[in-house]
Amino acid sequence: MNSLEIKGNWNIAKGKLKQKWAELTDDDLDYVEGKQDELLGRIQKRTGATREEVEKEIKASCDCR
Repeated sequence: MNSLEIKGNWNIAKGKLKQKWAELTDDDLDYVEGKQDELLGRIQKRTGATREEVEKEIKASCDCR
């Protein structure tokens, strides 16, 4: 997953991720270009999901291919 894949649709994806994992906060979902690994790590830590699960959900949430 790279920044171009999620950059344009991140606000939509954040809402969908919060629907799936209600425990996520806005701080957990702060997206900073070039810091994808930190973002994935925060989501993994908060939800207990694997990196692969998180990446899959982000891609599905923002219609990234």
